[in-house]
Amino acid sequence: MPDTYDFIVVGGGSAGAVIAARLSEDPACSVALLEAGDRPPERELTPAAAASLQLDPATDWMGWADPGKAGLGLKGRRLRMPRGRMLGGSSGLNYMVWVRGHPRDFDRWAELGAEGWGYDGVLPAFRRIEDLVPSNEIAIDPNAHGTGGPVGVGVRSPMIPSTRRFVDAAEAAGIPRGDYNGDDRLNPAGVASVHQLNTRDGRRSSTYRAYLEGEVQARPNLTIITGALATRVLLDGDGAAPSAVGVKYRDAAGVSHSVHCRREVILSAGAIGSPHLLMLSGIGPRRELEAAEIACRHELPDVGKHLKDHTLVAMTFPAPGLGVSIAELRLAMGLGQDAWRATGSGLVSSGLNEASAFFSTGLCADYSHDGQISFMPGGIDGDLLSSKQNIDVSRLFTDIDEVIAPESENIYLMAQLELPRSEGEVVVHSSDPAVPPTVGMNYYADPMDLKVMVAVMRRGLEIIDRWPGPTRPGPWLAPPDLARKHGHAPGERPSDALLENVALHFTTTTYHLCCTCRIGSVVDPRLRVLGVANLRVADASVMPEIPSGNINAVVIMIGEKAAEIIAEDHGLRTRAASRPGSRA
Repeated sequence: MPDTYDFIVVGGGSAGAVIAARLSEDPACSVALLEAGDRPPERELTPAAAASLQLDPATDWMGWADPGKAGLGLKGRRLRMPRGRMLGGSSGLNYMVWVRGHPRDFDRWAELGAEGWGYDGVLPAFRRIEDLVPSNEIAIDPNAHGTGGPVGVGVRSPMIPSTRRFVDAAEAAGIPRGDYNGDDRLNPAGVASVHQLNTRDGRRSSTYRAYLEGEVQARPNLTIITGALATRVLLDGDGAAPSAVGVKYRDAAGVSHSVHCRREVILSAGAIGSPHLLMLSGIGPRRELEAAEIACRHELPDVGKHLKDHTLVAMTFPAPGLGVSIAELRLAMGLGQDAWRATGSGLVSSGLNEASAFFSTGLCADYSHDGQISFMPGGIDGDLLSSKQNIDVSRLFTDIDEVIAPESENIYLMAQLELPRSEGEVVVHSSDPAVPPTVGMNYYADPMDLKVMVAVMRRGLEIIDRWPGPTRPGPWLAPPDLARKHGHAPGERPSDALLENVALHFTTTTYHLCCTCRIGSVVDPRLRVLGVANLRVADASVMPEIPSGNINAVVIMIGEKAAEIIAEDHGLRTRAASRPGSRA
């Protein structure tokens, strides 16, 4: 195996797999892709098995974070922070909800200084990614979508009937149905729809499956090194202008190796991993680096700062005849596997995050939607809440064995804060690369975020109130201790104080971490690290602001656009450089 390549990509996840695949389309260009994990297991293809990939050290970094002012109902006030540790990264670990965000989110990026990242600048990359399969379950904006791209995008089949009812209820509550990945997001009233999913034939279409698996990973000019924990970027030169010349990493046995680049190092290790690696390399806030006994090679105070995430509060409603029981899901995962393998349909074909409504509360930003309600018709059990989300379930339900028993039929609304003002941080506190950084989410540090979350939760209750048909969900199951404290009886309109308290106790992450190496303060609009030659960052960390919606499609777009930029800068012959998929 050679030790010198034209490009070294660190992290084979949602963006890194895309970049390595695209750059290696030019046979004259050699690319090394370093990934701490391995190839994903076979069950990664199974949408309904998404949660099983968490807390598995083979596929999950199994991180923790401090929730800030939230987390009162979490065990030890610690927040689980799963991230994909495999080729495909978190695109192999998530719930496959394919959302781009509001078009004005990207125009906002451009206004913040990210030249070329406005909506017209990113739309060609979004279209280039997609292989959309039409469905009579969704309305499609034909000008917004692509076909023939690497990532399969489709709708689960067959549709769970209660998912359609959720969209009907949202429409009755004043949120019109439409294509949330098209110009319908521009409607001030918002938009509701069943989810578009990054699946093909009912199977997960992660960036490993879409971009690397098969012929691509066999290219002679692409070297994929798995089990490689990057420990630092190798820098040449002193003073104000160091240059990246390679990467040092440890293999699975703990042996150190170095690889060198002729052209560039591209960090795609994610919103936690990329700032951590910069700091381990001596690039970041000087005072924090020196406190961790790391020599500061280049001071960039904003590395690891401005961390943002979409917060989530799950609201449970008993719904006999509407919800999917855990027993039914387990049966499908057993007896239904053969049918799913043959047809790609059935319960197995979805992570059970089925639909969303996007809207504005009128309290926050005026350029985008600050609220999202996602609908789950089932799939939540005690293990998911207690183990994978670290929730103290004894404080959430009076009798968890009854409320979410295997045969119980519930539905769940996920109230999500889309444009948070609060910012967290990633802080290095050890020069040992195996010691994870401290991640502080700082949820609700800005009091406006809590007000918006209350408004989002209340909008969810309005949607339930307008549920159509004779079979309707029961009243919201408010956490019993908090309900008693605020004098709330089942079926009553909850007070703002109760909703605030529920949010402070049971807010969790939506796994959408971003903005820690943002354009304008850590990298320039072409993703080059400020003041360091031959070094770029391309992943969720470069977002100047969090978009309004699940971010994985946006991260894959960043990978596509990064490959396009790098190809242009180096005169490479790639599909990305030819810019197919532009808007007519």
